[in-house]
Amino acid sequence: MAPGAIETVSKNTIAVANRKLGDESSHDIVLKSFRLLVADLCQQFNGGHPGGAIGMAAIGIALWKYTMRYAPHSPDWFNRDRFVLSNGHTCLFQYCFLHLTGYKAMTFDQLKSYHSERVDAFCPGHPEIEHEGIEVTTGPLGQGVANATGLAMATKHLAATFNKPGFDVVSNHTWCMIGDACLQEGVALEAISLAGHYKLNNLTIMYDNNQITCDGSVDLTNTENINDKMRACGWNVIDVEDGCYDIQGIVNAMDAAKRSDKPTFINIRTIIGLGSKVAGTAVAHGAAFGKEDVANMKRAYGFDPEQFYVIPDEVRAFFKNLPARGDKFVEEWEQLVDDYSKEHPELAKRFRARMAGEIDPRWQELIPAKTDFPSKPTSTRAASGVVFNGIAKNIDTFMVGTADLSPSVYMYWPGAKDFQQPDLVPARGEPGDYTGRYIHYGIREHAMGAIANGMAAFAPDTIIPVTSSFFMFYLYAAPAVRMGALQHLRAIHVATHDSIGMGEDGPTHQPIELATLYRAMPNIHYIRPADTEEVAGAWISAIQTKGTPTIISTSRHSLPQLAGTSRDGVLRGAYVLEEDDAATLTLLGVGAELSHVAEVAARLRAEHGVRTRVVSFPSWRLFEAQPLEYRRATLRRHSTRVVAVEPYAPNGWERYADAAACVTRFGHSLPCKAAYRFFGFDADSLLGKVLGYLERVKEDELLGREFVEL
Repeated sequence: MAPGAIETVSKNTIAVANRKLGDESSHDIVLKSFRLLVADLCQQFNGGHPGGAIGMAAIGIALWKYTMRYAPHSPDWFNRDRFVLSNGHTCLFQYCFLHLTGYKAMTFDQLKSYHSERVDAFCPGHPEIEHEGIEVTTGPLGQGVANATGLAMATKHLAATFNKPGFDVVSNHTWCMIGDACLQEGVALEAISLAGHYKLNNLTIMYDNNQITCDGSVDLTNTENINDKMRACGWNVIDVEDGCYDIQGIVNAMDAAKRSDKPTFINIRTIIGLGSKVAGTAVAHGAAFGKEDVANMKRAYGFDPEQFYVIPDEVRAFFKNLPARGDKFVEEWEQLVDDYSKEHPELAKRFRARMAGEIDPRWQELIPAKTDFPSKPTSTRAASGVVFNGIAKNIDTFMVGTADLSPSVYMYWPGAKDFQQPDLVPARGEPGDYTGRYIHYGIREHAMGAIANGMAAFAPDTIIPVTSSFFMFYLYAAPAVRMGALQHLRAIHVATHDSIGMGEDGPTHQPIELATLYRAMPNIHYIRPADTEEVAGAWISAIQTKGTPTIISTSRHSLPQLAGTSRDGVLRGAYVLEEDDAATLTLLGVGAELSHVAEVAARLRAEHGVRTRVVSFPSWRLFEAQPLEYRRATLRRHSTRVVAVEPYAPNGWERYADAAACVTRFGHSLPCKAAYRFFGFDADSLLGKVLGYLERVKEDELLGREFVEL
């Protein structure tokens, strides 16, 4: 195929105009300099991933020089195109272009910090969101594809909500760079399927097709036709045969992608480690080439092998105008927003508030008072709907979705409109459009979490995504939830069916160990409320908390509304539900089992004369944030025996209790009440366990200094 030509395999061939690039004479020196710079940066500390970054050089030139709309000196410009490096190990590809295109933070000195001992390095081994020009943290392969899908969905929703004829105040495109490995990860394929269904034509994937993964050539594990696969998922597909040199062809493909009515997959053939002695092999993936090989590359390119990190003046000049071009983009857009404010003042006011991450303060007024909650037993999953659905309906910051469990998670509010491609008329259900704020993710929990991260990363607090599924299936989503926590992204995950009380579906659905994972995970608020009032506290905490994802963990089965529960108490993590200054025993109850604990406490007092106090303990993380005096006064470990009750793994309760009634095996398929009896969490069994523990402590003084599993 001739240079500059592209092949489209959509039904209707996209008209291609060969845009005159104007700087073709510099392409050769820019490509050579870029590749040698990457080789030097890996060689300096004898580590890193040079091969992919070197092979992708022409893609980067096509993107940063000729295609992408961004502003190096205003890196947070709201309407900038978003770039996601899903194959994050090739981070030098992005770091070098950030430096060359004029991002102020990425100085030459910082660029050379790659793999150094500098703790203030802007060039970690995978891109991290905290650094200028990085939209999301990537590393676990494939999640970047889902992040990019979330970014594109955010654009579609905001554009549909705020744009008016002549005023496209939101019009950015999302570009996602991937490698062979991303296309083997399930999360990427989940997101690709959904993006094709939603017809996200503002999303383009650029596939660095070098046919190499760590173990060797891709055909060790994959022999599929990826173009046909993408086409079947609803994507426009464009081939670029010479991805190492054909910058014009790549630009043409990107231009065509921006005109497509579907998301576009650009299949770009490259050679990993081009120019090195290990070019085209797995060895080029993750190791420096060696001094002699790098020297030979320089000789072959006409460079001095004794000079390092060389960026010729011609290369600097090639990128010199990009900051000024970006400033012009920002200036033109700001003028557009000013004009928009004059024509559509009320809408513009809302738009500016959303850009600033301001949530309509009415949300607090939309949470019912405790006296307005139902008095009858209610599952906390249903209570979650009672508390949040009015907020979701009236406050447009929230985009709410589920992994195919709308009837079970209670997150769908009356009159909710689906986020959906506008021309789809479902066989069942109401049609939606991109203004919709209820997202059907399908059975794609991992992608759901990663897409939510992308929406949250679009701009701080412009969109607060809410996901929902069974708690057990947040094990499927856990890698994405972890990445959200690592990036300090504000997302809310509603996890229902959170105990053995969910019943007959058995051990596959009964989460025994999952709370321990999330309680141990840094920067996650895991909250397990006990009744509707505590659910209100959980939602207040989740909405107020910035820079931290929240998991609200709720029951399938109905629970009594307890006297003394407090939304304000939830905000402190733990609080005294029933006090007794002369108590010798403190029982800690959590979530669905707090009512069991309250019943046991009442029987201990009435039938056995044991002075007992009860503490509700919905959130370890919130409790740890309280002053030491409050924590001591709440637990009273210095003056009482403390026993925790929760049918989860006991790990961690030794921080707060002397003993715990917990579960150390997988669940069992039984109806709710029968399951609680089987595991010894009904009131009779718990009463026996607590009394037995108190007798054992009397007989063995040392036992009182040890953590005991009941």
